[in-house]
Amino acid sequence: MHGERISVSGSGSGAGGGSSTGASDTGAEDTGSGIGTGAENAVSGTAAIPGGGPAPASTSGSTSSQAPTAAHRGPVVAALMLSMAVAALDSTIISTAVPQIVGDLGGFSVFSWLFSGYLLAVTVTLPVYGKLSDTFGRKPVLVTGVVLFLLGSVLCATAWNMWALIAFRIVQGLGGGAIQGTVQTIAADLYPLKERPKIQAKLSTVWAVSAVAGPGLGGMLVTYTDWRWIFLINVPIGLVALLLITRHLTEPSRTQRPAARPRIDWPGALAVFATGTLLLTALVQGGVAWDWLSAPSLALFAASAALGALTVWIERRAAEPIIPGWVWRRRTISAVNLALGALGLLMVAPTVFLPTYAQSVLGLGPTAAGFVLSVMTLSWPVSAALSNRVYNRIGFRNTAIVGITAAMLILLAFPLLPFPGEPWQPALIMLLLGAALGLFQLPLIVGVQSTVGWSERGTATASILFCRQVGQSIGAALFGAVANATLASRLGGAGDLDSVAHALQNPSALTAPAADHLRRAVAAAVDHVYIGAAVAAALALLVLLLVAPRRFPVLTDED
Repeated sequence: MHGERISVSGSGSGAGGGSSTGASDTGAEDTGSGIGTGAENAVSGTAAIPGGGPAPASTSGSTSSQAPTAAHRGPVVAALMLSMAVAALDSTIISTAVPQIVGDLGGFSVFSWLFSGYLLAVTVTLPVYGKLSDTFGRKPVLVTGVVLFLLGSVLCATAWNMWALIAFRIVQGLGGGAIQGTVQTIAADLYPLKERPKIQAKLSTVWAVSAVAGPGLGGMLVTYTDWRWIFLINVPIGLVALLLITRHLTEPSRTQRPAARPRIDWPGALAVFATGTLLLTALVQGGVAWDWLSAPSLALFAASAALGALTVWIERRAAEPIIPGWVWRRRTISAVNLALGALGLLMVAPTVFLPTYAQSVLGLGPTAAGFVLSVMTLSWPVSAALSNRVYNRIGFRNTAIVGITAAMLILLAFPLLPFPGEPWQPALIMLLLGAALGLFQLPLIVGVQSTVGWSERGTATASILFCRQVGQSIGAALFGAVANATLASRLGGAGDLDSVAHALQNPSALTAPAADHLRRAVAAAVDHVYIGAAVAAALALLVLLLVAPRRFPVLTDED
């Protein structure tokens, strides 16, 4: 780069999501045995720069985009990091404030919707925002997302009862969905292929640190101020991000604009939203608010299946579908969708069950238990930042295979830990797991973003993030059932994981043999969850081996 505007050129259709030069799997994705020079072989007959990204070239029908100047890139990146920070912070900061919130507002029986409502809103809106960012540009979608998020934050701080707070958390989630997907897409727009791991690693670091710091910051705020400040703290950060976005983010100048005004697939958007809401409600509340085989659970699953079929019917007939068929027809994107769905599933083991293990089995306090998990945030970004050195040599797919194979073996090592063990043992496993998953996730995200042009990148990015979020919801439901089934077999149905963990918080009320028996039961339950996570990693590995092309059809860019 020479200080001028950065031009990224890639074969792409317009916003309508039609076939693009480098996106079709027929002939573009090489399933042969060779490994491309550089990150991957570029399509459209261009050569790859040895040791780097594809050689710059213009492809016919390309959609050219002008990224911000080098001088403006810094403020834009700062805005992206601040936006990502508030979205990640708000997903966890509320956890330590629940007792104070319930004590003030009441509504203990429905407080779990403070988390579920936010998660639902973020997840089901990801595909919609992805398509809108391809149609109208990233900037208006991101600005809308930040404004909605800030509006929801202010409203949450004024909530007068639990139902109002839940409703305002959903407003926050509507903004959070736009932030999560659009930030990742803009990061890919800003940088050429060989520089994307650095910015994606920075965003991963911001997300991880913010999410891990959330509970501690929330606890401090409710201790020294009022629980409403856990929402108001978002406002100054978000306003700075909004100012930087509006002043410094320059939208692409597209050489080929659609002749007609872009059309929005409102029926498809509504169908996607309704289907996702019903499915995720069934997954999140099943086994919590009602039994899995109860009438509400079965009705929600049946309704989501029926609406899912209707969504497919609507999208196949839409001129500008919210979820275009090509996100599943192209082998690269469909394989990454499935692989990152498996990643979301397996990540439930450390993020949800490891803190319980650390407190109930190892006897650690909440802060120390959080540290056992947080060491993953040290190795993951470093591994992700260095992953380009690996995939420049062996390709995106093979790098991800190395990462997920290592992750599978590391997850299988968890049940081999001695009982009760020392805190450094699971911490070491988390450190290694973070390094392995950094090699797995980032090459797949960068790889997919590099196989599509500007006009399809938002949709493709939202697709893989949506699948990862759905995987997390499925994992929480599935592994919760696995853990409770293990406890039922060990304890004769005496209680679920939450009740047993609560009993172990006051071990003095138990006899020593009883406490030891409960600890061993919890350890066995978490061991089984980690075995399930290893199975999810094995499924991701099979997808990469059997579905993903050996070389991703990378589009060319100018850097």
